[in-house]
Amino acid sequence: MKAMVLTCIVDLEKEPAPLSPAEVPIPEPGPGEILLRVSRCGVCHTELDEIEGRTPPPRLPVIPGHQVVGRVVKKGKDARRYREGDRLGVGWIYDACGQCSFCREGRENLCAAFRATGRDVDGGYGQYMTVPENNAHPIPEVFSDSEAAPLLCAGAIGYRSLALSGLRDGQNLGLTGFGASAHLVLRLARETHPRSPVFVFARSEKERDFARELGAAWAGDTADTAPEKLHAVIDTTPAWKPVVEALRNLERGGRLVINAIRKDDRDREELLRVDYPEHLWMEKEIKSVANVTGKDIAAFLALAAAIPMRPTVEEFDLERANEALGELKNRKIRGAKVLRLP
Repeated sequence: MKAMVLTCIVDLEKEPAPLSPAEVPIPEPGPGEILLRVSRCGVCHTELDEIEGRTPPPRLPVIPGHQVVGRVVKKGKDARRYREGDRLGVGWIYDACGQCSFCREGRENLCAAFRATGRDVDGGYGQYMTVPENNAHPIPEVFSDSEAAPLLCAGAIGYRSLALSGLRDGQNLGLTGFGASAHLVLRLARETHPRSPVFVFARSEKERDFARELGAAWAGDTADTAPEKLHAVIDTTPAWKPVVEALRNLERGGRLVINAIRKDDRDREELLRVDYPEHLWMEKEIKSVANVTGKDIAAFLALAAAIPMRPTVEEFDLERANEALGELKNRKIRGAKVLRLP
């Protein structure tokens, strides 16, 4: 099968083509697993973290990609949930131990044995992939394959972030960064919190214009001061400066939710600007988002279909995966980027 493969950790500023085209064997599904013929795979900022070593794959080479849409073509022993031909989606969670206290509580995202699609196992930048059937999700008919792909991670993690923010309808929501996840959070918040104005912070004027198009009450630069204090802020950036600025813009008792698997160390000195009275006092809170659960993905797909909430997508053929990653790295973003598999 055709795939785009990561063979070594690189600095994308020095090596703009980190993935190599390859012909690899079609995998065989094991017990309880299914084999998918992949049609689309979303491109996520987490792939940049994998490629540049901030969350490195435990083995190389590996096939990245964790926003996968495909159809069942083969089932392993004891896989009974789906039929051949069913259209399914796979997100960041590939599997977990199923036995620890976190798994028993439905918080498998915190399991020490958590394995991620496209990092710990081969993912969707290839024509076929296997997955435990318990972590594959039916795609609602209302969505095309390209529309569904970003919902499986950018959408699901945004859904979890909004829930963790504790935002009540009518309170002010801030979004720092405006890529694939944030543009879906804005759309989601306008449906679930219709009286809550959304304030967007983004470096690019194009991103700020896009936010206004989608209904943001205000859009400014990362370092700007919002016209009103914010009860919750969701940060989706790879940097530390937006975190410090978000804390400054928080209302008393407000909560900052950091939706990032890793932060880039290049601007870590920004943290030295944190002033306790200005940035943290008065019961301000900081909370991180760690992965997603299967329930997050299923719940968000159902909610997105009921609205319906369609992401803005830009498609690339599989062989252009490096180009899509480069645009993501350089903040050339309008919605979500999705790979078409041959």
